[in-house]
Amino acid sequence: MTAVLAALAAVALCVAQWFIWVHAPVEQSMGVVQKIFYIHLPLAWWALGSFFVVFVASVLMLVKKDNRWDRLAGASCELGVLFSGLALITGSLWGKPIWNVWWTWDPRLTTTLIMWFVYSAYLILRQSGAGGERGPVVRAALGVVAFLDVPLVFYSARKWRSIHPTVFGSQGGGLEPEMLAAVLVSIAAVGLFWAALLSLRSRQLGQGAALRHVFLHQTR
Repeated sequence: MTAVLAALAAVALCVAQWFIWVHAPVEQSMGVVQKIFYIHLPLAWWALGSFFVVFVASVLMLVKKDNRWDRLAGASCELGVLFSGLALITGSLWGKPIWNVWWTWDPRLTTTLIMWFVYSAYLILRQSGAGGERGPVVRAALGVVAFLDVPLVFYSARKWRSIHPTVFGSQGGGLEPEMLAAVLVSIAAVGLFWAALLSLRSRQLGQGAALRHVFLHQTR
């Protein structure tokens, strides 16, 4: 499954590049730098999707007490931190030539940065081994509580004055059809890439857990 997802992701990402650089027109006011948007938005969306998976897997861990859900939450959180970090970086690269600042305390930027720190703390907790045998339950509880910031990030641009436009909404995002196609293809391509990474990382964590179990059994 991982190999299939990786192959599909590779093809989809190549197709997405054609849509971004050839099919989508150059935006009139921002110029070619606007094309960062087609990478920035999918990274941000799939980061939020990652944290939603952390939330669901954490709930299932608390209910079923099965460490497979803990490993899924860990793998998805790693991707969420990676993708949200890249979204912040690409947003800064986009914002500097357009607004002449690398960073501003915009509601969405601020809530996204807070979210990044919260889930980075979650990963540090995982690596520290805190909680001992009850560690998976402790991590699951944090995974549930941490999700409170995710809806805040999503709705921040809609609820407060923000430099971020609402791309998909009741009033529309003002995207040309070619731009909309590029956005949707990029979201799908990054989604396949995300799924391939999640499958690979979950398998790695499962194999690591199995090796630790064998090692502990042999040393007893």
